[in-house]
Parts: sequence; C-alpha cells; structure tokens
Amino acid sequence: MTNLIKRASAEARAFSKTGGKTRSKTASKHADADLDNAPVIEAPRKPRFAPVTFSEEGGVRYLHFGTEWVQGAMRLSKPQHIELEYAQQMMSWLLFLATPARIVQLGLGAAALTKFAHRYLRPAKVEAIELNPAVVVAARTMFELPHDDARLTVRELDAWDFVHDRANHGTIGALQIDVYDATARGPVLDSVAFYRAARACLTEAGIATINLFGDHPSYVRNMKRLKEAFDGRVIALPEVHEGNRIALAFSGPALEVSWAALEKRARLLESKLGLPAHQWVKALRESNAENSKSSKSNKHDDTFAI
Repeated sequence: MTNLIKRASAEARAFSKTGGKTRSKTASKHADADLDNAPVIEAPRKPRFAPVTFSEEGGVRYLHFGTEWVQGAMRLSKPQHIELEYAQQMMSWLLFLATPARIVQLGLGAAALTKFAHRYLRPAKVEAIELNPAVVVAARTMFELPHDDARLTVRELDAWDFVHDRANHGTIGALQIDVYDATARGPVLDSVAFYRAARACLTEAGIATINLFGDHPSYVRNMKRLKEAFDGRVIALPEVHEGNRIALAFSGPALEVSWAALEKRARLLESKLGLPAHQWVKALRESNAENSKSSKSNKHDDTFAI
C-alpha cells in the first residue's frame, strides 16, 4: 500500500503551497452561515464523491477516499476494536457521562465508533449519519458494520440537514463529529451556525466530540467557532501521533469534577470496555493546565471545571 503519512502535517504543507486559497466546496457553501441572522438557502446539495478505496498493512485495513489520507481503520483480528488513537479519544465523553439514551455519529467512516457503541454501550440507540452511500456499503462489506436493528440506524443524510432538523434537538447525549471529504482539509462543516445547531441537538448535559487537525490552519478557526457556539466550554486534547486533536464541547450546567473521580471513572472504563481512559485523563490534565496558564486562571489543581 502507499506509505501512510501524518495526515495533518501533510495537509498543512499542501495548504501552504496553495496560499490557503483551496477550500472545500461544502465548507464554502456554508461559510456565510456564521452570521446569526443570515437566511439559510434551502437548495439541495449535489455532492460529487471521490472513490472509496482500501489498503491493508500489518493486519489493519484502511479506508481512503481515493487518496492516501486515512479515513478509518480496522484491525482484521479485532473488528470491534477502535484501532486509531484519535478515534478512541472520540469516546472520551464517557469520562463524564453514563451511557446516554441516544448516541449519534456524524460521518460514518470505517464505522469504528458506531460498531463499538452498538456492541458495548447498551441500551443506547446508536445512529450514524453519512452522506456518501458508497461509504455505508463499504462499512458493511469491508468493515463489518452490522445491518440496522432495534438499536442501530444508519441514515444517508447530510449532517447539516440532520443538526438543523428540530426533531433532533435536545435528544442526543453524545454527538461525535468527524466530517471530512477526500481532500482532508479540515472539517467540511465548520461554521458557527453548524456548531450551534449541533449544540441544540444535545440533551441538557450532553457532550460533543469533534475531530480536528492539530497543525492545520483549520484548527484555530474551528476552535474559535466551537467556543462561540458553546459559550467557551470547549477543551481540546493534545495532538496524537496521527496529527489529530479531539475537542470536547459541553452543553448544560457548569461542570466541576475532581481528578480523583475522573481517575476512578477511567479505571472502570478500562476494565469494562478496554479503552485507554487513563490516557484521556492525562491528556485532559495537560490541556487544562495549559489553558489555565494562558488564561491566568485560579482553578483548583484538584478539579476539572468547565
């Protein structure tokens, strides 16, 4: 297979070569939606999808959209395991929430998160929203995503339309956002309007996790817009070796929890689900300390507050 490269760094280099002029068509379409009172044009999208392709190396099958950028992965010997570190971190909301009634993934990819939630997070209803029908077929034929049942629903739908559907507002406990196209130039949906609508979908104490590129120009833009949409209640974990950074955005009342309680919760998650939850707590501590330092905050060292 083509040698896998650090996706975020490579995209940053490509971006610099174009002078920042190249933009995703989908992102461009929604860019003006940042204005609070701007009308939303209800025009149907006509997406043009890149081919869905695959590669295998070291016992791992990878999903691509016609390029070498990795869009998902599955270890063939452990198809229910979440293989990539950043994808594991997308589950870090479990440090703060018991299994909610409804878990939604925007962007199916190789279905790692959807499969994991469906298998292990009972009795939650698990839903995946994916615009490209070929990705859904690939997930089921190449990545062992089961067919829909009483707890699992995969919908062929634009994530923009999903979050703006009022029927979804206030119904989702955990919302996992991973919306990229073949160019992998940052999320294709990243306006304040999109993130506000995503927040509206959360229950009163819901959490969204968002996959971002750490060393790409889109990172600062997305963090700024997320903080505007979530009233500043956003924290990004340190960059992992794949180049990704996972942001956690909190809805509902202010949260304050001791690090001891988070460590206890991490032990439970590791024993019950096999997730590297202690690493998440360590990452949270690092990001929290950095945020406190930059803001000159007087937060107590023994608690995480947001």
